[in-house]
Amino acid sequence: MKMQPSRDIARLIEIMAALRDPDTGCPWDLEQDFSTIRHYTIEEAYEVADAIERQDFADLREELGDLLLQPIYHAQMARETGHFDIGDVIYAITDKLIRRHPHVFGDVEAGTSAASEGRWEAIKAQERAAKAARKGEAAPSVLDDVPNVLPALARAGKLTKRAAKVGFDWPDFASVKAKVDEELDEVVQAQASGDAAAVHEEIGDLLFAVANLARHAGIDAEAALREANYKFTRRFHHVEARCREDGIEPKDAGLERLDFYWNEVRAADKI
Repeated sequence: MKMQPSRDIARLIEIMAALRDPDTGCPWDLEQDFSTIRHYTIEEAYEVADAIERQDFADLREELGDLLLQPIYHAQMARETGHFDIGDVIYAITDKLIRRHPHVFGDVEAGTSAASEGRWEAIKAQERAAKAARKGEAAPSVLDDVPNVLPALARAGKLTKRAAKVGFDWPDFASVKAKVDEELDEVVQAQASGDAAAVHEEIGDLLFAVANLARHAGIDAEAALREANYKFTRRFHHVEARCREDGIEPKDAGLERLDFYWNEVRAADKI
């Protein structure tokens, strides 16, 4: 089948349909289902985030294309099984955006950014309640639609933010910091007891408290940890480079020498 690239999203939909054609499609694409494609969807979102953090707009353009393919792929599989198609997906999101922005598409006064966010959350709560009623379920929890598949640190932040919206929150940063100190003490106690299961649980509680501390400070804990990972990687690369300069393997250098190299790059970072 002859096919040319295009700026029109309709061509992407057409290409995806051709890849999934039972007679002439790609064997690999035909083998896929929602479960096997799911991890690619998550991976592509992270690659978009990485391009943004690197401020690489050529990569961002490419990665956004890869990410755009994912809903097209899922919608094509859903169309084949009669669940929905890409038109239904687009209708649903346009309907949601219009409904959740009455200050743009209706006659509600816009107000401040905080007011807009509060209105968005109130409308989401109404939608959750209506969805539960349609399914004949009990009143929904404010935590119900925080995805389980989020990275644990990011999910912890979202869970505490949702709970805070109904008043279940520490009053200030100092109170959360005291909770972090308390959880750290409990980790130390658990470690002293030799109970590995208790250490596991208490470290989880500590990390959860730290995520809450970050939220109170207005910091995205997931982004902060990701940046700390980058910093550690960069500094450790310096340590490895210095070992090569001195003709020694890192495993043979000893902690004192490795720490000396580490402090070199730390000092350089502060200049």
